[in-house]
Amino acid sequence: MTLRHVFKTSLSGLKANKSRSLLTILGIVIGITAIILVMAIGQGAQNLILGELQGMGSKTIVVVPGKQPSGPSDVAQTFSDSLKQRDLDLLQRKENVPTLGHIMPVVFGGDTVSYQAETYRPTVFGATPLISTIFNIYAKQGRFFNDDDVKGRADVVVIGSEVKKQLFGESDVLGQKVRIKGVNLTVIGVLPSKGQVSFFDFDKMIIVPYTTAQQYLFGIKYFNRFIVQADSDSSVERTVSDIKNTLRNSHNITDPTKDDFFVETQKDIAASLGVITTVITMLLTSVAAISLVVGGIGIMNIMLVSVTERTKEIGLRKALGATQKDILTQFLLEAILLTGIGGLVGIALGAGLSFLVSFVLTKALAVNWAFSFPINGALLGLGVSAIIGLIFGLYPARLAARKSPIEALRYE
Repeated sequence: MTLRHVFKTSLSGLKANKSRSLLTILGIVIGITAIILVMAIGQGAQNLILGELQGMGSKTIVVVPGKQPSGPSDVAQTFSDSLKQRDLDLLQRKENVPTLGHIMPVVFGGDTVSYQAETYRPTVFGATPLISTIFNIYAKQGRFFNDDDVKGRADVVVIGSEVKKQLFGESDVLGQKVRIKGVNLTVIGVLPSKGQVSFFDFDKMIIVPYTTAQQYLFGIKYFNRFIVQADSDSSVERTVSDIKNTLRNSHNITDPTKDDFFVETQKDIAASLGVITTVITMLLTSVAAISLVVGGIGIMNIMLVSVTERTKEIGLRKALGATQKDILTQFLLEAILLTGIGGLVGIALGAGLSFLVSFVLTKALAVNWAFSFPINGALLGLGVSAIIGLIFGLYPARLAARKSPIEALRYE
């Protein structure tokens, strides 16, 4: 018997019980859909994170206070006061970090800002005028504060578009005063609507000179971050090394394992986040794959029922000359066709749902969540579905192939 004839016979067997065949592949469809959906969302999240990191540029280095966390329980250690003005002064000296291009001290926190009867709770970000260069964001109206404002602890503020909308509506805002913690700050600039830039939502942020934030808003004498830019891409590693040596000398640290700060490049952050998102995606994919095993067991059960129902057919085919190999191939092919069709439907459904999810997330979160079709996931889904059909269809197929033609013809 030719393979073509066996294929047609298998297809006819499936068409004879359409409802049962559709219900049988449902488990496979759900499993493959879940795998495609999880992998697509994971890839989309990874692309979004890497895109946000690229917004700061490859030369950007972040110095964070506290011991570098090695697990969830260590996150609290990053809220430290180990970065001080002395450290900033030492890092700005060319003899300490010759390849340093720019350095911007940063302080931040959340607080309520008010204007007349209106209130809003934005992120308060204390920085220097370098924030425009580093994040490529400039005032749409008015201006940014300058170095003189930083030195003089000026009571000025630049607000995001959402802050303006919530506090002022369509009214003129330049020259108006907003109030934070009893301190009046004059609005000198408004940012364009830009959304998320390198993990910061500038639309919902107010930016003040870091000296003003330290002195009047937060009452602190330390920094939450140093954002550094090396003078070139090729000097990033040397800059990191010089920063570490300078801070260790400043903090009297001789053992690197006792550092009370850590330094991260964009490459380091991207690699760490890439590993995290990949592990989470693979974990969720593994959970979703369990439904494929359940679907495979369902296929085996249905095939066993089919073998019992078609006992006379098997006996008749054997009596007409069909070999055990022909019967085995026929029933095995039926199982593989079921899972293969389920795999294709699952891939199409998963791709459609993934596109819908990416569209909804883009609109709901106001981020550029690009749709990403996981080709590896599609190939994995097809391969796994075919293997499941082969594994779970083998026992029923062998059972059918071994039936005695005489006893099969007598079966009622």
